[in-house]
Amino acid sequence: MTEYSPTDLAAQLKSGLLSFPVTHFADDLSFDEAGYRKHLAWLAQYPVAGLFAAGGTGEGFSLTLEETDQVVRTAVHEVAGAVPVLAPATGSTANAVAQAKAARAAGADGLLLMPPYLTEASQAGLVEHVSRVCEATDLGVVVYSRANAVLRDEAVAVLADRNPTMIGFKDGVGSIEQMTRTYARVGDRLMYVGGLPTAETFALPLLQLGVSTYSSALFNFVPQWAIEFYDAVVAQDRDEVYRRLNEFVLPYLDIRDRTQGYAVSIVKGGLAAIGRPAGPVRPPLTDLREDEVAELKDLIDRIS
Repeated sequence: MTEYSPTDLAAQLKSGLLSFPVTHFADDLSFDEAGYRKHLAWLAQYPVAGLFAAGGTGEGFSLTLEETDQVVRTAVHEVAGAVPVLAPATGSTANAVAQAKAARAAGADGLLLMPPYLTEASQAGLVEHVSRVCEATDLGVVVYSRANAVLRDEAVAVLADRNPTMIGFKDGVGSIEQMTRTYARVGDRLMYVGGLPTAETFALPLLQLGVSTYSSALFNFVPQWAIEFYDAVVAQDRDEVYRRLNEFVLPYLDIRDRTQGYAVSIVKGGLAAIGRPAGPVRPPLTDLREDEVAELKDLIDRIS
């Protein structure tokens, strides 16, 4: 298996599309390891630059620490070094540090540091939170700026200077000003990942702001289409990007936006629509209705 230094991992991740697979559950909401392995094996036919196990699309927020470790170990074993696998670090600082250490033991190649759960925090507090996780591991760390952990450019610059293992910044906010400020201040010291829900919607304009790749939830169920869309973005083929947005992404968003939490649920709905079900979502999320899955299937059939 390839050993990725933080620098090597950053170079690899920004070279292509990023896969954020769903986590498969049985009807009783237990982890369906066999289904997850089968899904990863199918997606392995398509070229991506990295795989993020138990991320947001993978409902990492609903997993126990033990389940997260199991999902990460399963992904590492199934992928077998073909692409780097990044594990999540979530929740409190203590839990995130524990998960960072567990990820190394599981054979993961890097970390995606999620926002801490529930509480708001100052920029100084977030700097300390991120730094403690970075200091606890020699794995490359991508920090997800979103929700109650939105990092301003000054804080990102401090973190980049203080933590050599911090390799990336994932933007879940979509502020043009803040992204411009961050890239202007930090430059290519970090790699930048588009992390807004249904990232294809924002991929082309964010490319101009230094965001060279993004997390594709659509890759779960229309992988070839997702790769072709990414290629059009990188080529800055504006006509093709907008053709595909109108053809699929925008009507897809119309379904997604009907209910809070559907950004994840609709991905499992897409897998059900193509005959590769991944099981239900866990509470507090809710599954798409049958008529919505049928509507989504019609959209998929049009681009297949």
